[in-house]
Amino acid sequence: MKPFTYERAVDAAQAVRAVASTPGARFIAGGTNLLDLMKLYIEQPTHLVDVSRLPLAGIAATSEGGLRIGAMATNSQVAAHPQVRAHYPVLTGAIVAGGSGQLRNKATTGGNLLQRTRCAYFYDTTKPCNKRIPGSGCSALEGLNRNSAILGASPACIATHPSDMAVALVALDATVEVLLASGAQRSLPVADLHRLPGDTPHVETDIAPGELITAVVLPPPPKGAQAYRKARDRASFAGGLASVAVAGGQVALGAVAHKPWRASAAEAALRAGASPREAMDAELAAAEGHERNAFKIDLVGRMGVAILSQNAEDRA
Repeated sequence: MKPFTYERAVDAAQAVRAVASTPGARFIAGGTNLLDLMKLYIEQPTHLVDVSRLPLAGIAATSEGGLRIGAMATNSQVAAHPQVRAHYPVLTGAIVAGGSGQLRNKATTGGNLLQRTRCAYFYDTTKPCNKRIPGSGCSALEGLNRNSAILGASPACIATHPSDMAVALVALDATVEVLLASGAQRSLPVADLHRLPGDTPHVETDIAPGELITAVVLPPPPKGAQAYRKARDRASFAGGLASVAVAGGQVALGAVAHKPWRASAAEAALRAGASPREAMDAELAAAEGHERNAFKIDLVGRMGVAILSQNAEDRA
């Protein structure tokens, strides 16, 4: 393990100042992703600022009729919260579908959004990976790409984003609140938080170094049924092959792109009166498979048709 220093933040303002002013510093909360990456020398922070004890774990209703979830709330706390279960069941379903109970007890809402890809070549430091070393190449293009992206990829990277929770949040039109080192605050849609790879797959989000996610804000629950469906090789300790989140007329796909994928084409087709099959065909028209993952196109299509059809029956 590379030596590093550590401090426990006493408040959010002090935490962001500490990270912004220290080259190589990182926030740590649950550590369920960062510590693994440090052990493999993929992440090598010089200084860790522990934000896990900051008073940012509350979950409360907003004046607009939505819900504000503190960034330090654990995945288990969010999934089990009565308001989430009653009004945002797609979020509960997505969280429970991700990781194990032990991981959900430690993983935080903010950390879940910022977790890094599970691509095998990203974790294998003996192989080229543009996310680890920009310009080194993407080994997955002609290698083990069964779990790779079918939408929004580029020749520089075909990795996928691993979060289930983020997929549901995109379908729910959630936003994140971010604290800057200057003390200012900003917010942005979860749908805009993550970037597609383009030529810079190592730049994964629109969160700058030293900025801290403090909360996720859900708007009032959408009208209509909500559901989350995920396909994976086994029920535990396995990344997803694909997932579909539906919240009323809003649809998002998971494990198909470098970011949670808002299915805008499918939504527009549904609004125009298309069938679930036609809507999914419209969304996947631009999908591109690779040697081992082309099956995901059909898989996502069938999953989308099934969940959209079921939601239509529930409304009838």
